[in-house]
Amino acid sequence: MSVERTLSIIKPDATRRNLTGKINAKFEEAGLRIIAQKRIHLTKAQAGEFYKVHAERPFYDELCEFMASAPVVVQVLEGEGAVAKNREVMGATNPADADAGTIRAEFAESVGENSVHGSDAPETAAAEIAYFFAGTELVG
Repeated sequence: MSVERTLSIIKPDATRRNLTGKINAKFEEAGLRIIAQKRIHLTKAQAGEFYKVHAERPFYDELCEFMASAPVVVQVLEGEGAVAKNREVMGATNPADADAGTIRAEFAESVGENSVHGSDAPETAAAEIAYFFAGTELVG
């Protein structure tokens, strides 16, 4: 397996509850390194552009509203098989289906307010990272 980078977003439901440190500890305990991080407050337009792949889905507007409702923490994680490892640490989208010990099992409030976002493939990760970070901000 090779060293990869993936995007992680700690969503508004988690930042409101001051869970950033606890969530980051889970990533680090799993062997992922945070090589870039910033706290931002997305506008609805920025959230809409980021999630445009979901524009035709019924939850799109609600997702954009939610992601613009409070600050988020965007970060780049690096490690062996980082995309898959991040998704494993996050757990299933529906917290009721998430394995014990995963971020969503412990912290998600619902399917929609599920505390974290993670890239689903290396190609997606590259595009998502570029949306939020300049290359000079990635410090490995």
